[in-house]
This record gives sequence, structure tokens and C-alpha cells, in this order.
Amino acid sequence: MGGHMGETAGRIIFLNGTSSSGKSSIADELLDILDDDVWFHLGVDMFNAMRTKRAMEQAQFDEALKRTRMGFHRSIAAMAEAGNSVIVDHVLSEPWRLADCLDVLSPYQVLFVGVRCDVQELTRRETARGDRPSGLAAQQHDLVHRHGDYDLECDSGAYSPRECAEQIKAFLPNQSGSTAFERLRAGAGR
Repeated sequence: MGGHMGETAGRIIFLNGTSSSGKSSIADELLDILDDDVWFHLGVDMFNAMRTKRAMEQAQFDEALKRTRMGFHRSIAAMAEAGNSVIVDHVLSEPWRLADCLDVLSPYQVLFVGVRCDVQELTRRETARGDRPSGLAAQQHDLVHRHGDYDLECDSGAYSPRECAEQIKAFLPNQSGSTAFERLRAGAGR
């Protein structure tokens, strides 16, 4: 693992799931219960919120969105390189996003966590939130998990955000052997 100015690189807990699956709530709980380091929560929605709100043509918006995601991935790496431990919440709904993360985060220890939730509960949460396009979570449901490999999975429909965070915390000291990111990188011929 690389470090900056002699420091040890930070660890990364990478939460992947659909919109409204509870990733941000789990990340907030992890910040509260992880006491072995200073942790930071970096969420893809946080980066989206920083982008200009002016109207753009679809092609321009799509390009801005891709650059936002690419910058987000590199920000995760920069935080870890500086010795910060990071909790990431992301929606890997396009194959290039995972491929980019596998490349950019290759020097770092990543715990890849699948945050799953059944479609009926996702739809209920999405409606209750009122800030997402209707049907977005259901559309993403099969896309975000299609790569098929995690170090750990949690069911945010069956367990509270705190219980999911506790599952992740309990798993951290037991993480050994090859990681999901390493296996996915090897499977992609990287």
C-alpha cells in the first residue's frame, strides 16, 4: 500500500447499492461506532450536490456526470493516500464505474460491501424520500450487483442501519485472504 510522506494509507469501506438502499444511513452509523481510526464519509450524492444546477443539454450533462464520478473515485484515492480511512457510498450502476474504481483504488485496502434491499422496500423508501425519480431504485436493483462478488453483504430491508454497521464493524478484523476488489480485478484481466 502506498503512503504519503511516510504515513500508512487509510482503509476504505466501499458501500455499493441502489438509490434509497440505506448506504448513507449505514455510513453515518459506521462513523458513530468505528473507534479504531478517524473515518470520513464520502458519498456520491455529496459530489453531485457540488455540481452546478444550471440546465444543460443531455450530452453535456452526461459528460459532466461522468467527470463527476471519475473525480469522486480519485478523491477517495487521495483521501486514502493521505492516510485517511474512508467510508464510501456509491451506486455502481454502470460497468465503467466499477472498472474505474478497481483501477484507481488498486493500491488500497478495500472492504467491498453490497447493500441489498428488496424492490418493494426500495420503492417505499423512494416514494417517502420524494427527492428521486420514481422507479430509479427498481431500475438500478439488478445493475448495481451484477458483478456478483463482495467481501460482505448486508440486507438493509431486514436490518436497521445500525445493525448493518455492526455487521460491517464485526467483519473488519476478520477480513483476510483475497478481497472482492482483487478477485474482480483478476477476473477482468487487470
